[in-house]
Amino acid sequence: LEKHVDYSPEGVAIDLNQLLPSDRSYYTYMGSLTTPPCSEGVNWVVMEAPVAAAAAQLEAAATIIGHPNNRPVQPLNARIVIEEAQ
Repeated sequence: LEKHVDYSPEGVAIDLNQLLPSDRSYYTYMGSLTTPPCSEGVNWVVMEAPVAAAAAQLEAAATIIGHPNNRPVQPLNARIVIEEAQ
């Protein structure tokens, strides 16, 4: 696979509900991108329940992305975090 190239194999259907935890409670807040240019104005939605990923899945994602996909945790500052229960 190459980055920036759409990849949609024929006959493959992905049910996104299977990728989410059964408990759909989440937090939302306004923040910024985690990679340069770290632009503001991103509406983050973070699931309360974690989802497991195998080491091989994480390595594959890192290979496709090609650079670190995070930055250190930032202070809350004046952000308002809203908890949504489902």
